[in-house]
Amino acid sequence: MRKPVVAGNWKMYKTVADARHLVSEMVPGLQPIKGVEKVLCPPFTALLAVSALLEGTDIGIGAQNMYWESSGAFTGEVSPLMVAELCQYVILGHSERRVHFGETDSTVNKKVLTALGMGLKPIVCVGETLDENETGMTKEVVSRQIISGLADISLQVDDSKTVDLIIAYEPVWAIGTGRAATSAGANGVIADVIRPALGTLFGERIAQIVRVLYGGSVKADNAADFFSQPDIDGALVGGASLKVSEFIQITQSAAE
Repeated sequence: MRKPVVAGNWKMYKTVADARHLVSEMVPGLQPIKGVEKVLCPPFTALLAVSALLEGTDIGIGAQNMYWESSGAFTGEVSPLMVAELCQYVILGHSERRVHFGETDSTVNKKVLTALGMGLKPIVCVGETLDENETGMTKEVVSRQIISGLADISLQVDDSKTVDLIIAYEPVWAIGTGRAATSAGANGVIADVIRPALGTLFGERIAQIVRVLYGGSVKADNAADFFSQPDIDGALVGGASLKVSEFIQITQSAAE
């Protein structure tokens, strides 16, 4: 059994004061939920404050991005050393980074290699656009993102039968649109495209161990449907992760 993961991607929302308030309201409801890996991913500016509030809990913290160099003259970037001081996880290759900031499979690959080398757990996002979906290119696009984005990576299975890599299948057309993929459709892409691509890189055993999340308009009222699918191991949650009761209900659904 793969332990489910529910990660909240706050995107560019919440000041430090807002983040403190949200976490203080969220933690009491999240703490009692067991059997789920719980992760909050606030903006960089709130990482220190949120990290302090999560100390002593079983809730992890992640960054939403990082650069692949440890230090240097890279104005405006955040190094993996800085991220690793505060976080256990980092989201990489999100479609918004690819669309708005020019990220490619190659740059994602550099970040994943560096993150793993720093002891971080990367949550690597893959997914096709609406045009790619409607023209039957889902398999081609998602396979390429996996094969190229995870090239030259070595994964080891630890004592808990997990690896430090998490994949998030996020069809671009479902992110922030209110238009979620069907649970069966998302499960099909994971089972028939993502796991075979992982198998090509790492072998069948590891392909079946890697947790693969669904992301894209996940809400409290549809989360259980996604989690009922055999190849969906949790969710990368966007807008609903900013709503206390919604995120707690989603996490509870993953536990059940």
